[in-house]
Amino acid sequence: MTADSLLRAADNALRALFAPARANRTPPGLPDPPALEEAERRHVAGLMRVNHAGEIAAQALYHGQALMARGGDTRAFLLRAAAEEGDHLAWCEQRLGELGARPSLLNPFWYAGSFAIGAAAAALSDALSLGFVAETERQVEGHLALHLERLPANDLRSRRILETMQVDEVGHAQQATRAGARELPAPIRAAMRLASQVMTRTAYWI
Repeated sequence: MTADSLLRAADNALRALFAPARANRTPPGLPDPPALEEAERRHVAGLMRVNHAGEIAAQALYHGQALMARGGDTRAFLLRAAAEEGDHLAWCEQRLGELGARPSLLNPFWYAGSFAIGAAAAALSDALSLGFVAETERQVEGHLALHLERLPANDLRSRRILETMQVDEVGHAQQATRAGARELPAPIRAAMRLASQVMTRTAYWI
């Protein structure tokens, strides 16, 4: 680990948490924002705030893993995945703005915790680090499926965003598996699900 890599990690954190997110891609077939009842607007805002917090955590996880990755191929994969997750972050941030809602106030906490987990996993081995990617993305894919069920039927704009994110998450899990991801022990997978539940239930409101 060099001083330059630490400075890049700090810069990544500041950009993720405090700079406006910018996407390199636009979800395909993105319709105009729908007219929503006030209760629907608040509900969609809560869902998108959760998704935005999840993307903050994903940025942190991948950047922590890339910082400590042993192999160049693993590091390159993690940085590519982080760039795609950056698109997700920008899409969620834009949708929150359209809904007149703010991101989670706890985003610095989500970032710090995820960065520490990612760096610790990568410090042990690339295989374990890739295992965290595969398991995280599998859990996120299921979480997005639940959100798609809970969206108002007429909110096709949010739906297209989440569907595109879901495709990317499945792809990341498959790529990590092909790259040699190690299957995580059941207690670790259960702890990850519990942590995810805490974040999603909290970020919906705060």
